Amino acid sequence: MSVHRARLLRITASLVAVSVLAACGGGGSDASNSNGTENGSNDPNNPNGPVYPLLGTPISDSGAAARPAIACKIDNHPNARPQTGLNKADIVFEENVEGLTRFAAVFHSQGSDPVGPLRSGRTQDIDILGSYNKPLFCWSGGNYRVTRAVNASTLVNVGYSASRGKGGYYRAKDKKIPHNLYAKTKDLWTLAPEGSGPPQQQFTYRGPSDAKPATSTAVDGAKVSMYNVKVFWKWDAASGSFMRFNENLKREMEPHMADDGQVSAKNVVVLYVTYKRSKADRKSPHAITTGKGTGFVLTDGGIIEVNWERNDVTQPFVFTDSAGAVVRMTPGRTWVELGWKNSLAPVGPGVDPSTVKWPAV
Repeated sequence: MSVHRARLLRITASLVAVSVLAACGGGGSDASNSNGTENGSNDPNNPNGPVYPLLGTPISDSGAAARPAIACKIDNHPNARPQTGLNKADIVFEENVEGLTRFAAVFHSQGSDPVGPLRSGRTQDIDILGSYNKPLFCWSGGNYRVTRAVNASTLVNVGYSASRGKGGYYRAKDKKIPHNLYAKTKDLWTLAPEGSGPPQQQFTYRGPSDAKPATSTAVDGAKVSMYNVKVFWKWDAASGSFMRFNENLKREMEPHMADDGQVSAKNVVVLYVTYKRSKADRKSPHAITTGKGTGFVLTDGGIIEVNWERNDVTQPFVFTDSAGAVVRMTPGRTWVELGWKNSLAPVGPGVDPSTVKWPAV
């Protein structure tokens, strides 16, 4: 744990240096700064220079690296698809809500104009996003108890009502209310309070010479049962990514399409968490994302059984395998499924997915 935390501090220090250089250069992207040849080259964990904290890939835009994260609550009702921005978010959380799931999509290295459809927040978002250094929170709104909790939290409320028309919010004409509210990240970033900074690094990443751990088992995909939403993540060796499939209104599996193609991720993390009733709304689930638990990490065509730990909401999750080693992720975008215990069923190489039963949760 201490090694992981020390690494996070080094990454944050590198990003602060990038922020200062960006300010001195008028906020533009300077090649000598963004490729890491002058910043962070002495860090053994990042020999090629500083990385985007939510991707683990080398920084190509110092201005983007220095800005705060934006977390957008995106609708996952079938009538909201295809969503816009899911493949541009660095990290996406899928959380259970009443009857379905919603996404908390975190943007930092790049934005999405537009992004949506946007829906309401939940008290669980405050805990889920607490380690992102006061991220801008983009949402359609919520009841007064949720709104009060968000305003009292470390999240910066730039929602539909709070932004007073300055977040680029609008209603699209090709979808019906409530599945048609969108915003623009370029406008949302202008609402960042003075002194806002980048998020800390959330995961540990593999370097070019790092092999997969012995605890990784080859996998063709995994079935995950969420709240009335069945998800299948299939490994695609050609792209080095897991591709997302889910049910449509006819309960048929189909590719989950976003505005720019099928939803995909380099890493898929399935965390087994406990849900309780939200204090703001007893009908609303609230995921417990601090403490300890178990789950799985899917990365580079393999699946790793993990233990997760998070002492408080200001700290990132730490994943360790059965050998006690911190699990290293593939640099790139990550999806995190906040599921119930035993909500994942692996699909082995060469196995027909239809022969693997969906987990009963």
